[in-house]
Amino acid sequence: MSKNRFIKRLLGSLLDLMPILAVVLIFQVLVIRQPIPDAMQLVLGTLMVVLGLTLFVQGLEQSLFPVGEAMAQAFARKGSVFWLLCFAFCLGFGAAMAEPSLAAVTKAAASFARQGKLIEDSLEAQTRYALSLRVTVACSIGLAIMIGVIRIIKGWPLSILMLTNYSCIAVLVPFAPADMVGIAFDSGSVSTSTITVPLVTALGVGLATAIKGRNPVSDGFGLVAFAATMPIIFVLLYGLLR
Repeated sequence: MSKNRFIKRLLGSLLDLMPILAVVLIFQVLVIRQPIPDAMQLVLGTLMVVLGLTLFVQGLEQSLFPVGEAMAQAFARKGSVFWLLCFAFCLGFGAAMAEPSLAAVTKAAASFARQGKLIEDSLEAQTRYALSLRVTVACSIGLAIMIGVIRIIKGWPLSILMLTNYSCIAVLVPFAPADMVGIAFDSGSVSTSTITVPLVTALGVGLATAIKGRNPVSDGFGLVAFAATMPIIFVLLYGLLR
């Protein structure tokens, strides 16, 4: 049964990648009208991506998602708001720091900042810049998850929090350095990616399930959207204060 489920998931991952492959092949053959370079490597790489994606998703469902949901329910039953908030911050901070996409974006931003003479022309300065960006974004994610947990506990509407964040972004963008605006918006999207999203969703749903009077659908979801806007504010402030 487990083997059949894995095969079905493998086929599902392949179907998920088919639109991307179809677009690449159509433009390569019909628009650019050139032969596909290294076709064998393309096929082998696609198979590796399918296998990796399948194992990754299955690993999340068997480990991180149940653990996050179970811990949220345990904290809620225990009634310790302080430790629940500490757990929420640490979960958001740790997940963001572990995001490979965030590491890639901050590394690229540091490299271009070095080339543009925005920081010292040294590898050490580039490393510090990338790390400071990652820590800034990770802190914003941790704070966002904390506020999101309070929202679930108090029953606050998500729309108020989202409007507040977007208003802050609209105010900060005209004053922030031009080189930080694009980085800020990219940081918001990449920081809520493969690792953060399952954990944050599990936390929200698990907490909403454990608290009486809360709906897992209407109250449990929404943390990811809120968390995606908080790094934009923090990185814009980082650019203003840098």
